[in-house]
Amino acid sequence: MLGSTVLEVAIGLTFCYGTVALIVTTLQEALASLFRLRANTLLAGIKSMLNDPAFDGLARAVYAHPLVNPHTDGNAANERALRSKPSYIEPAHFAIALVDSLWKVPGDFLQLRSAIDTIADPQLRAAMLGMVSRARDLQQFQDMLAGWFDNAMARMSGAYKRKQLLISLLLSLLLAILFNIDSIHLFRTLWQQPALAAHLKDVPGALDPAVIDALMALPIGWTKFPPVLDADFALQAAGWMITATTALFGAPFWFDLMQRVVRMRATGARPEEVPLALRIEGKVAATPVPLP
Repeated sequence: MLGSTVLEVAIGLTFCYGTVALIVTTLQEALASLFRLRANTLLAGIKSMLNDPAFDGLARAVYAHPLVNPHTDGNAANERALRSKPSYIEPAHFAIALVDSLWKVPGDFLQLRSAIDTIADPQLRAAMLGMVSRARDLQQFQDMLAGWFDNAMARMSGAYKRKQLLISLLLSLLLAILFNIDSIHLFRTLWQQPALAAHLKDVPGALDPAVIDALMALPIGWTKFPPVLDADFALQAAGWMITATTALFGAPFWFDLMQRVVRMRATGARPEEVPLALRIEGKVAATPVPLP
């Protein structure tokens, strides 16, 4: 009975946390698409790289290049005038676009240094002069630029992920409060009534009405609103915070864990608890015989 209760509680909790994480991920993707967060983050990263916060120098020239932004006509006067903003730029294409922006009339590779000398920003000029002085030819210089862009975007990606983690935490906390998904109450109720999780048999493949119905069948939701601000409310708030932090692990983690627990539930009793009569055909034993 104890083992069965533990499994039912584990299935109920993992399903709840996985569904919350799936909802949060869906909302996050919708917000990222609506506000074009990836494209804006990429643009901010390139403006920072090229020290062009006003978007009136090299950053604008790079974004006007057809290899970087094929949907533009090259006449965007400012950031808002851009018809489209790419969410990803190939490092090699960035390198070509930057060289083309500096080197209007390609010629001898040694003449590229003169074009770099015209860059107004001293830090950017020093960085590019260092690369061009180490390069043997134009291809090697472009490879260096591509590596520089890759490193800068890796740092920008880290900052973007940290921001997304904060958004994920806030969204999951909002969901926990709206639907009163209190982990402490959920655990207590499932422990006392494990049958409430008996309807959870399969790991959901996507967010659909059936998944939401299965979630709402768990002991969540408001029975009295607004809550009374007392010691029980403090415990409830702690349960919300626990629920919110679980979303940071992601839906795949929880659903994979749920799948493992569901398999354990489906296997039934352990082999040493099964009577010998069920394991040896034609033999009958009155008492279970443990395996060696």
